[in-house]
Amino acid sequence: MPVPPTIAAAFLRAHRGRGLAAGVSLVALLGAAPAPGQSAAPGSTVVLDELVVEADRGTGTAAPPGAPPATTSEAEAKRRLAATPGGTQVIDRGDVAGRADVSIADTFRQAPGVVASSFLGGSDQPKIHIRGSGLQSNPTERGLLILQDGLPLNRADGSYIVGLIDPRLADFVEVYRGYTANRLGATVLGGALNFVSPTGSGSPGATIEVEGGSFGYARTQVQGGGRQGDRDAFVQYSYGQRDGYRAWNGSDRLVFSANAGARLSETVSTRLFFGWTDLGFEVAGPLSWQRMMADPRQAAPGPVVVNGVATEPGPNAVRDKPRRDTEQARLGSRTTATFGAHVVDVAVGWTNTDDTFRFPVGTGYRITEGGDLTTSLRWAYQPDKSAALPLFETTALYVTGRADRTYANNVRGTHTTTFGSNTLAADTLSVWSGFNLPVGAVTIAPAIAYMSATRDNTDTWAYARRPTVNAATGATGSVAAADTGFARRYEAVNPSLALLHTIAPGNVVFAAVSRSFEAPTFDDLLEASGGTANTSPTGFTTPNLKGQSAVTAEAGWRGSLGRVAWDVVVYRSWLDDELIRTTTVSGAITTVNADRTTHFGIELGGRVQLTDRLSARLAYTYQDFRFDDDPRYADDRIAGAPRHVVDATLRYTVDPRLWVEGEVRWVPDRTPVDNANTLFAAPFAVVNARARYRHDATWSGFVEVRNVFDTNYAASTLTIGRATRPDQAAFLPGDGRAFYVGASARF
Repeated sequence: MPVPPTIAAAFLRAHRGRGLAAGVSLVALLGAAPAPGQSAAPGSTVVLDELVVEADRGTGTAAPPGAPPATTSEAEAKRRLAATPGGTQVIDRGDVAGRADVSIADTFRQAPGVVASSFLGGSDQPKIHIRGSGLQSNPTERGLLILQDGLPLNRADGSYIVGLIDPRLADFVEVYRGYTANRLGATVLGGALNFVSPTGSGSPGATIEVEGGSFGYARTQVQGGGRQGDRDAFVQYSYGQRDGYRAWNGSDRLVFSANAGARLSETVSTRLFFGWTDLGFEVAGPLSWQRMMADPRQAAPGPVVVNGVATEPGPNAVRDKPRRDTEQARLGSRTTATFGAHVVDVAVGWTNTDDTFRFPVGTGYRITEGGDLTTSLRWAYQPDKSAALPLFETTALYVTGRADRTYANNVRGTHTTTFGSNTLAADTLSVWSGFNLPVGAVTIAPAIAYMSATRDNTDTWAYARRPTVNAATGATGSVAAADTGFARRYEAVNPSLALLHTIAPGNVVFAAVSRSFEAPTFDDLLEASGGTANTSPTGFTTPNLKGQSAVTAEAGWRGSLGRVAWDVVVYRSWLDDELIRTTTVSGAITTVNADRTTHFGIELGGRVQLTDRLSARLAYTYQDFRFDDDPRYADDRIAGAPRHVVDATLRYTVDPRLWVEGEVRWVPDRTPVDNANTLFAAPFAVVNARARYRHDATWSGFVEVRNVFDTNYAASTLTIGRATRPDQAAFLPGDGRAFYVGASARF
């Protein structure tokens, strides 16, 4: 059943568009101050941390008196992840300081192995993957486990809507690449991202941020909280909107979240969570390369007739007005009990999602509403309290969900006749157990994971025929309706073995061999089909897909020496039945299993303090994802994966209050748009510049210029099986030159 409207939700809707005033009202009602929240790592606790002043993460200098201090939560997360034999990282809010319009793509620029790029413009629907898992899935994504404070945002079938996440509301983000996410209950190949919210126990006060700039962008964020004795509370509000770089490219997002914690006894602590997100954005659609080079700001016009011949095949965004509107409510609790060497963590969460996606006419409206219940049980045995990881830990995660889905025809942006309805039910259970056995300077980490998943679809369409429509002529018709119901079950056992050798404190090498498994989502298993750029679907495809599995070998080294720090991982995965998702010229999407594929990659992160004032950071990702003797694509590269992605930053600290920074994202090699490797996106480099000034403990501000040289480039592309012609509309332009300013006040 849907979650009933809440007082908070009603308040937010009433104040939508009033940004700053609404946020200030919330702080006045609910209190003061940000501090880190809950790690997803098994064995981590939810106790109220003591106040510990650390370095200010925005400037790299000691926080002045009165500035919000950090608690130990982030430091503990870094310690745990650094001791994990695999690809891990912690990203804190200092990594996005001085930036406006921060999207998922901006958040992970300095995270090697996490490849995120703008897909539809701004923060609405970025495209993200780790090690190729979910590379081709959009607009609803899979391949990653997305958590907030240790509770999954994924639906029961594994899908998630990445645009619902406002990364600026996280105090820090935990990154688990590959098999390391299994310990959180993940049943995906890519990994997991945990967005950790601030709590009220670490920083008394309040924060107000405002920023704005090019393309009609404006955003307000207000957050505050406080602590009294063994209880604390924290509240956050943000509202952002933009008209967009392109025509039909506007977006807005409103987020409200709150959490409250209490120490019930010396051994038991609990925390409650609430969140509400309201997201809406327009979809400008893909352009042909020639059209993008001529004018990247236009919306996709659909096929263009030249001398009686249709050219530039693709969806018509000008006529069909594709758009997405999503609301999601989240409730959750997490309770931790410590008994000597034993830590037990119990979490329960509920999400209700109402998602309406108006695709072009070839797919039509897809309306999904339903809820998902998550139950998580974690136990850790840690006799050595000084150890970064428990001696033994286990996690059980169960997610069950049900949703009603309706399909309707889209005629020039208008919801017309319904042509399908389904009830979707999914269950996913994962159980993981593993040891961290110290043998001198070596830690041996054997583990095993079990997963079971069901995907059941009941066709509730009660009529013998399905209506059709031609958006170009207005003609209507109908086709015979076939039953689309199915029941699928997936099951897998995934062992792993890892070794970690501590060369010196903070300097480790590791190696691991693991198996992973991922079941398809409903978006893979049920697709509207038969539509074109001008006509509606004529039915559905329900492929009997297998789950994709992989065996991965990886090795890495992370450490530091003097002014230099590094983190490098090399991996190779052998995949069976990889889920390959492609888009047709009309915008319709289909998923198939590839027989065998291989993924090889290098993930390199580094930083160096060149002088006392000059520092540099680098994130480099190499990806070589290929079919393996495929009957259709031989050994071609899998579409959508750039071979090299370089993000480099150079920062000069003028004085403790002011720094300036230059940044470049460089994709030096062309990227295949289709799996047959006949159409490519060109290499590009985009330069950004910014400066941040901290006037005192209260006031700070920044200026930023994005895409300094106004480069015209494809930020991402559709992924196609085989491009039939070079003028295919498949390229999604990145934003042009943009100017932003922002200011914040902390009290």
